[in-house]
Amino acid sequence: GSSYRGAVGIFMRVLKMGLVLVLWVFALSARAELTFPALSGRVVDDAQMIEPSVRAQLNQQLQAHEQATGEQLVVVTLPNLQGTTIEDFGVQLGRHWAIGQKDKNNGALLIVARDERKLRIEVGYGLEDRLTDAQTSVIIHQVITPAFKTGNFSKGISDGVAAMLVVLGGNPLDEPSTVYESNGDPSDDFISRHPGLFVFLLMLFILAVFVFQMLGILPAGRGGGGGGGGFGGGGFGGGGGGGGGGGFSGGGGSFGGGGSSGGW
Repeated sequence: GSSYRGAVGIFMRVLKMGLVLVLWVFALSARAELTFPALSGRVVDDAQMIEPSVRAQLNQQLQAHEQATGEQLVVVTLPNLQGTTIEDFGVQLGRHWAIGQKDKNNGALLIVARDERKLRIEVGYGLEDRLTDAQTSVIIHQVITPAFKTGNFSKGISDGVAAMLVVLGGNPLDEPSTVYESNGDPSDDFISRHPGLFVFLLMLFILAVFVFQMLGILPAGRGGGGGGGGFGGGGFGGGGGGGGGGGFSGGGGSFGGGGSSGGW
């Protein structure tokens, strides 16, 4: 009868919308793959922003810290972000290099993107209890950025690494009463850090609406459905072993998007 045909019509609409959404999500995740620099050491100055003497000093500091604690910290400067956000690039780079020990995920990256004038501290799962979002935000905005604004990148990076080591040593920095990144909007931070979860929740919401319509709980509407707005957020890149070079390589650690970003 007509009710059966109506149910079939609703089902086909659900199927069609679901297929379009799935294809769209795959298209997002299948965008051009990022090209990562080789993990040539604990300081990868791909954008040539750090003075050679400071590079050598940082290498010694980070090596000594790793030998004492097992925690891997890497500094990387990039010419550009290849069209993505520093949050997306950071979590993908951390996973690609596999910084930190596999069973502890105790790695962190200090990332500087020259052309976009962005920087980020990317924190592995195992260090998020000390290198919190608030602590990394203080390091970026109060320690690194002031030096960057005067063009002294070597000082900013050196001071930033020193502050990270102090915090990891159990001495947190003073925090403002409220610390948010993304220009003070915590919702922006959540979406940039968890794009996969955001996509999943959106798909779940759309599916729930259609199911309720099929059950007659919500009106299906007539004359065509209205379209929802688009949303941003890229996928997380794959893991894999870290590249070797200079006797240094990642230990199999992983990242989940913890940390803070800033600019100068």
